Amino acid sequence: MTDKCRYLPRLVASCVLIGFVAVGCSQPPTADTGLETTTVESRQRDLNTLRLLYSRVPVTLNPHLATGIQDFEAGRIVLEPLATANERGELVPVLAAAIPTADNGGITDDGKSVTWQLKLDVQWSDGEAFTAEDVAFTFDFVSNPQVGAATAQYYEGVESVEAIDEQTVKITFTDVTAAWQIPFTGQTGVILPKHIFESVNGPDARTAEANLSPIGTGPYQVDGWQTGSIRFTPNPNYREGKPAFETVELAGGLAPYAAAREVLSTGEADFAHNLQVEVELLKDLQQDGQGVVDTVFGGLVERIMLNPTDPFAETDSGERSSLQAPHPFLNDVRVRQAIAYAIDRDTIAEALYGFTGRPTAQLLVAPRPFASPGTVPYEYDLAKAEALLDESGWIDTDDDGIRDRDGKNMEIVFQTSVNPVRQKTQTLVAESLETLGMDVDIKRIRVDDFFSGDPEQTNSINHFYADMQAYTTGNDHPDPTIYLGWWTCDQIATQANQWQTPNNARYCNPEYDALFTVAKQELNPERRAALFQELDALLAADVAVIPIVHRAIANGISKSLGGVESTPWDASTWDIANWQRQPTE
Repeated sequence: MTDKCRYLPRLVASCVLIGFVAVGCSQPPTADTGLETTTVESRQRDLNTLRLLYSRVPVTLNPHLATGIQDFEAGRIVLEPLATANERGELVPVLAAAIPTADNGGITDDGKSVTWQLKLDVQWSDGEAFTAEDVAFTFDFVSNPQVGAATAQYYEGVESVEAIDEQTVKITFTDVTAAWQIPFTGQTGVILPKHIFESVNGPDARTAEANLSPIGTGPYQVDGWQTGSIRFTPNPNYREGKPAFETVELAGGLAPYAAAREVLSTGEADFAHNLQVEVELLKDLQQDGQGVVDTVFGGLVERIMLNPTDPFAETDSGERSSLQAPHPFLNDVRVRQAIAYAIDRDTIAEALYGFTGRPTAQLLVAPRPFASPGTVPYEYDLAKAEALLDESGWIDTDDDGIRDRDGKNMEIVFQTSVNPVRQKTQTLVAESLETLGMDVDIKRIRVDDFFSGDPEQTNSINHFYADMQAYTTGNDHPDPTIYLGWWTCDQIATQANQWQTPNNARYCNPEYDALFTVAKQELNPERRAALFQELDALLAADVAVIPIVHRAIANGISKSLGGVESTPWDASTWDIANWQRQPTE
């Protein structure tokens, strides 16, 4: 997830998004699916097979029901959106014939609708025709509250989706919408076949067999599952002809270092997704000459969240980290500022990330012109941090080395997922905070639990039953409207909404909400960019979050694999139709 997506629920991430996603999908089958029983690792290398490695095992291939970035990655091998964005953030058509513009009549002057023209003669892998009815149905599916789609937030501003004819789709928004390009684009915009999913458009959506072997328009189709992996074969009806590989094998559940070694060092695999491995280890593995680390910088930011609510106080209903119980010291902006001064971003970025990360104090880091890197300054200064803590009234009254006030010690539980880079980040941060007189308890949580959207999983980032937590996420579309909307008051994760909304910082600022409302309706690009930067600066001033590293998506890619064009605005598999074997030196 990365936690790109990852960020749960309803994203998707890193990792991160991608995004925050909703709880519980159907589980991958464990019974015999017709695949050979030998493990992927034990078979002799077949160059006609493309091997992809991930840290987590996909749960579903329907991205609209995703539980993490691995589901988006696997789903995009089969399913496609109307359009996506390249590394520069430029929209490129996929199932659409062209990108809507004012000149071609696709975009209206009032900012309330957009019309897409679809490619002709596109077929689903079962031979059925792809039409505008499939696009309209996908909106019905995603917006159905009984489905509980992980991607629902990307369509919340849509009033209707109408199939004008077989190749024309009109999207009407409820209000002026500058981000017209978000619905049906990128990894959150894949189109579902109406003739397959119409019968499960309701509470049974998550248990549908079609989620595990979807009919798609992409270059490959599912051939079968086995424990920990999925096998794909070419889609016989793919519009661009047969893709290069006879088989694609996607294996999950690998530790980042193990995945990196198989691609960079031993040559046993072709692709390893978003390697969060210490930079010196990556450099050593690349010396073996089998693969390289491909870095692409998008919107991902490793951040430290500070809980403004008390994670250990319970309400009458049993809710913790509730707005009804302010945190004893993190609700004070001076304490939050002190912690920000105690984060040595330069050392973390240089020692742990190297060429895969850059120090930052900004939440919005890409793309330009929405983000202006460097406009939010940062400083590592323990003396300033000490002065702020003294000013806040938290001092060491009993000479035990821990600051206290009113009989309560300044104790912090700092949680994150199990990962070597994050554990070393925790250690560096804890050392600085302990120097300031804080007692830091480091908590490490299983990846699947930390990024879980399950309302019963209290170790998840949305429950946030800790004082601080670290993870990566960011905007997974070039337009950051959805991302910045996570910080509005109505997106606060609570017991009432089953912790299914993305504002786990519990941040609520009417000034921010009002500014965000203006920004998302501003049609002038320059004024809109300025408003987004103002929102970023407001979050920094409030220390609502402490951004520490602008992270690249760092994929391991075999030197024998060609045709890979990376983009931070879609799944890594977005252009898998172009991947092919190439000679090595």
